[in-house]
Amino acid sequence: MAKVISIGNQSFESIREKDNFYIDKTNFIREWWDNDDTVTLITRPRRFGKTLNMSMLECFFSNKYKDRGDLFEGLEIWNDEKYRKLQGTYPVIFLSFAEIKQNNYNDAVEKIKRIVCEVCQQFEFLKNWDGLTEIEKKNISNISYNMSDVMAQDLIKNMSNYLSRYYGKKVIILLDEYDTPMQEAYVNGYWEELVAFTRSLFNSTFKTNPYLERAIMTGITRVSKESIFSDLNNLKVITVTSDEYSKCFGFTEDEVFAALDEQGLSSEKEKVKLWYDGFTFGDEKDVYNPWSIINFLDEKKYKTYWADSSSNGLVNELIRTGSAEIKKTMETLIAGGTVEKNIDEQIVFEQLKTNKDAVWSLLLASGYLRVETFRTEGRLNKKIYSLKLTNYEVEQMFGTMIERWFGGADVPYNEFINAMLNGDIESMNEYMNRVTRGVISYFDTGKTPSDEEPERFYHGLVLGLMVEQVDNYILNSNRESGYGRYDIMLEPIDKTNEKYPGIVIEFKVINPRKENTLEETVAAALKQIEEKNYDAELVKRGVKEENIHHYGFAFRGKEVLIDGR
Repeated sequence: MAKVISIGNQSFESIREKDNFYIDKTNFIREWWDNDDTVTLITRPRRFGKTLNMSMLECFFSNKYKDRGDLFEGLEIWNDEKYRKLQGTYPVIFLSFAEIKQNNYNDAVEKIKRIVCEVCQQFEFLKNWDGLTEIEKKNISNISYNMSDVMAQDLIKNMSNYLSRYYGKKVIILLDEYDTPMQEAYVNGYWEELVAFTRSLFNSTFKTNPYLERAIMTGITRVSKESIFSDLNNLKVITVTSDEYSKCFGFTEDEVFAALDEQGLSSEKEKVKLWYDGFTFGDEKDVYNPWSIINFLDEKKYKTYWADSSSNGLVNELIRTGSAEIKKTMETLIAGGTVEKNIDEQIVFEQLKTNKDAVWSLLLASGYLRVETFRTEGRLNKKIYSLKLTNYEVEQMFGTMIERWFGGADVPYNEFINAMLNGDIESMNEYMNRVTRGVISYFDTGKTPSDEEPERFYHGLVLGLMVEQVDNYILNSNRESGYGRYDIMLEPIDKTNEKYPGIVIEFKVINPRKENTLEETVAAALKQIEEKNYDAELVKRGVKEENIHHYGFAFRGKEVLIDGR
């Protein structure tokens, strides 16, 4: 009989006690313990089982779960006598920063203090132990939400001291979602302040803590060492390109197919693979997104479960306001292509808008891109990765994101598309001027308009066209045809259907030295299409000359004029 799927349950104890659906990841315990690293940081995309695995570690090692071997009976780890003897034998401090999503520094630090306070108050019994000095007992009594920054930063180390003396064993520290507050700090503009606080907290907890046996941190990104890990020379970092722990997070194809068989869904394997496969961790290919899989097993419907489980706000902002080059790269990815990028897995948040490759490092760490191939280049051994959108679910997510860029216009975006296909210049102008008034600055990165605004905007428009017409057109941009390089070309998939004409678009920003009006600029754009014979590629591919539309877009600030022939 198929086991019950428990959606959103991240408690290992609860899942095992209720005998809910669970894919055995207990080999993670053995691999981590055998590696004997003092402090381990593992980065994985969101909803990839990080919290459940940390809960599993707590249940296995914590002396709170002494004599709870029943939670592990029937699982791989329980076959090893060495590990059966290890279960429930260590003091464990388990924290999670997943809820720290405040929009200002003071509230973020207050939230951190609350979390640290509540975790440490469970050990309040120590203040009655004669093994502590009166000052140490007083320190425990003084733990509160209003404690000073210094007390909060030292509290985990001090509690490690007390616990290790009480139990006669050093402490294991588990910190889940360590980077959530850092991402919020970046988005909300208090990055530098929080870095200083966090650096001191981590230094005390993980570096200068002589009472630490082992520690493990999980998160989505590897925040740069210079930011918060500058003092940690005992840190073992595992990223999505590392071979270690490659099968411990996410589901392998064998695990997914076995689950489909168990749930009576064997016939869905091929489609499930298309939608939810594609993640790569080190050399391990065909890793599936567990959040989408368990939801699919529960609902038996194909949806963007993982993509819809987050606002994807930072990713949206970085792509929407990114340079024309970023949008051109997205064109390639959305069209199903691969791109080569230099990846530095140390995420420097303050460089996300200035380092041209930083956004791709973030997208890879977050699970939106997968590694196809990898090589090193040059004397400095730069890491060059061939990258592709992870799977169909991610493609759908980006499509929805791009469509929303134009969602504030008075006229629906698909009405603009229909007007363009039908050659309705008047409606195209009406729509586009409404859009540019409200949206063109939305594509810029700065507080004030920049010279790049029109280029950012029209490449955003290209992405919108691509998403809207993916079933009807092959869309290319900035390719050679005839005697030059066109801006946009839409090649109809069905060359015989006159409903879908071939389309060539040229964008021009008014040049005051050459043109006095937008009418002159748009005329120059149309003239360039003809003189450079941009139609050549479409004709060569079987589109009739009489079924090719030319459009010129002329920009002056937020003004736009479209003409065609």
